[in-house]
Amino acid sequence: MRVSADGTALPCLHGHGGKAACALAVCVAFLTFLVVALDPRTRASSWLLSSSPPAVFSPTLEKPSSRGSSNGGGPLLVTSSSGAAGKKKNSNGKEVLFRAFAVNATSWPGDVHGATPDYVSVAAPAPSPATESGLGDAANSDGVIQVIPQIHRERDAKLHRLELGLAKARSTIMEASHNKDNRPPLTDKDYVPVGPVYRNANAFHRSYLEMEKLFKIYVYDEGEPPIYHDGPCHNIYSTEGRFIHAMEMENRMRTTDPGLAHVFFLPFSIAKMEKTIYVPGSHTMEPLRRTVFDYIDVLSTKHPYWNRSQGADHFMLSCHDWGPYVSSVDGNLFSNSIRVLCNANTSEGFIPSKDVSLPEINHLNDFKKDIGGPSASGRPILAFFAGGNHGPVRPLLLKHWKGKDPDVQVSEYLPAGVSYVETMRRSKFCLCPSGFEVASPRVAEAIYVECVPVVIADDYVLPFSDVLSWPAFSLRVAVRDIPDIKRILSAVSPRRYIRMQRRVRAVRRHFMLNGVPQRYDVFHMILHSIWLRRLNVRIHEDHVVGD
Repeated sequence: MRVSADGTALPCLHGHGGKAACALAVCVAFLTFLVVALDPRTRASSWLLSSSPPAVFSPTLEKPSSRGSSNGGGPLLVTSSSGAAGKKKNSNGKEVLFRAFAVNATSWPGDVHGATPDYVSVAAPAPSPATESGLGDAANSDGVIQVIPQIHRERDAKLHRLELGLAKARSTIMEASHNKDNRPPLTDKDYVPVGPVYRNANAFHRSYLEMEKLFKIYVYDEGEPPIYHDGPCHNIYSTEGRFIHAMEMENRMRTTDPGLAHVFFLPFSIAKMEKTIYVPGSHTMEPLRRTVFDYIDVLSTKHPYWNRSQGADHFMLSCHDWGPYVSSVDGNLFSNSIRVLCNANTSEGFIPSKDVSLPEINHLNDFKKDIGGPSASGRPILAFFAGGNHGPVRPLLLKHWKGKDPDVQVSEYLPAGVSYVETMRRSKFCLCPSGFEVASPRVAEAIYVECVPVVIADDYVLPFSDVLSWPAFSLRVAVRDIPDIKRILSAVSPRRYIRMQRRVRAVRRHFMLNGVPQRYDVFHMILHSIWLRRLNVRIHEDHVVGD
């Protein structure tokens, strides 16, 4: 990525190919679509809402080294969860075609203490965002998937050292979480996390410092822009593109030696696939799914790392609504890998203990120039929302509150001359209803202007909720309680509101999208969430090398 003289990153420029590479990638993408369209195995496919995917997988660790012509092998030995296939309605009223999991409850960040086991172990999925546990909570050893691949192994000294380092980090973080009230805060030249906005500030700070000291990420070189190593930087999916490009210039935690990596990044962009591979009006995502499947097939054939862990130490990232569905093409990717998703919807298979909720930030709206806002006395409007009437939640909000009450200002579009940002700055609470999917860029926008966010979305796992205590600085209103919004918000006392707004200001640094990433900003918070999930995975020191 290129950086300007003032230190800001120039948009979406890097060294993975130029115009010729982009043109070649587009041609390859088009040929891929033709192959998929003509393949008799995919002719039965149709629109997401009316057809079944080509393969549905149980949420178990799939047998490695059987990739290629098939969609993976059968489950190994032990599974801690079960699922029922078939169509059902999710919280957004859509038909869900991949599995919704009924799983055992577990603590997060999982079993971070004790001896290293002789198997790959992955923390079991948590059942719902309502019962999320966070960093520093007690571990539950009953919800761990234990897998012993019945395949020849050979000793891997590098992996052994990596796992020893992670075991030490787990112990250090657990000690910090248990001694949060008995020790002074750790020193830090930039920032010391303190206060009720954190579930456990001391454990978070220790974990963040351990991440900076140890964490190494390998980005696969395979693939060319625009589908790989590229992403959108100036639209509603900008978090996806900004992360990909930040990883391209990351030099502290990125490693070029895969033997030193704790996690492996799959650098494809589903938002770019939608622009280059998906054919409007075709009503099929199969070209996107086939692209992801083939990419993993190449990596698992060329490198040993995917098969070694059945994808459990790999992660993908997508802010596009289609991220969960496209990822379901591969059983290991869907069930084992860390999926970093804006569409963090538990009714669509999002697993809070394994997956990461990605903040949705619309970079078209440059809120950085409007950071901050007045105190409660300068906010005469109780609640505000303006946005398109789509999805299952917003029509209910508009039906009950559009033009009904001057204290609850709800509309589809603001009149000419009325500033969206300034209206947010004049509002005590900013309503953040889900649209087509559960995430909303209004959450970050509200935080930027110090307006207390009110999240209206069922089954949505909020970003960084393993570290942040969202009830300390936001409100959550169930969809069924939309008619009671004014009563609910009016019940917040002035004293409580002042505390909440102060905490919104304190947490804002974690949602800042900087041109050049800075410590504790949104880029590093995403990495920290991935780091925590990696702490929940233990890979045996003898890696899988063949059948």
